[in-house]
This record gives sequence, structure tokens and C-alpha cells, in this order.
Amino acid sequence: MPQYLVAIHHPDNYDPSAESEAMVRDIDVLNEEMAAAGARFFAGGLQSASHAKSLRKQPGGEAVLTDGPYLEAKEHIGGFWILDAANMDEAVAWGRKAVVACRASVEVREFLAMPTE
Repeated sequence: MPQYLVAIHHPDNYDPSAESEAMVRDIDVLNEEMAAAGARFFAGGLQSASHAKSLRKQPGGEAVLTDGPYLEAKEHIGGFWILDAANMDEAVAWGRKAVVACRASVEVREFLAMPTE
């Protein structure tokens, strides 16, 4: 079964401590619904982008480490689910529920199928 990333987008100045009890409850309910449906493979929240470390390849194969996100943006991924879904329509249906529960924009993308040996 294909797997899909459902990524929650937060503004750069997002403060998780401002999340209401209702929002936390709605996310918990969505997680339980995903698990009961057998759709949730993995879920997790992320630290803010300011805690990120980025690595960039340099000539000669070296990698340079810098503080902060790789891309400068006004939004970043604040958390995500990896779902087992029959198709994109099913994954988008879960994404719609995530928009409501998280009160945030989400992005849904299918993982590339890896060749089997």
C-alpha cells in the first residue's frame, strides 16, 4: 500500500504553548481515528525551525553544518503523519481532517516507491 506524508505547516513564530485544550483533544481524536482505521504508520511533532541544523555539500565531498533551517521561509513543518492509504484521495481525506484538527495548512505527498530487490 502506498505511503503518504501529511505535513502540518506552522508560521515561523508559532508558539506551541498557545495551543488550546480543544485543539490538543481534536488532534488526539484524529490520531485515534487514524490508528483505528489502520492508516497511521507514524506521527510526530517537530521542534521549531530555529532548532534545526542544516548540512550542505561542499566541493570535495565535505559537508558544512549551519544553525537553522535549510530554506528561509515564513512557514515550516511543525509535525507530520506518515499514512498507509490506498490512494491520494484517501490520503487527502485524512489531510482535510488534519486541517480541521490542527487549525493549520497541511501538505499531502506520496512517498516514492522504492524498487524491490
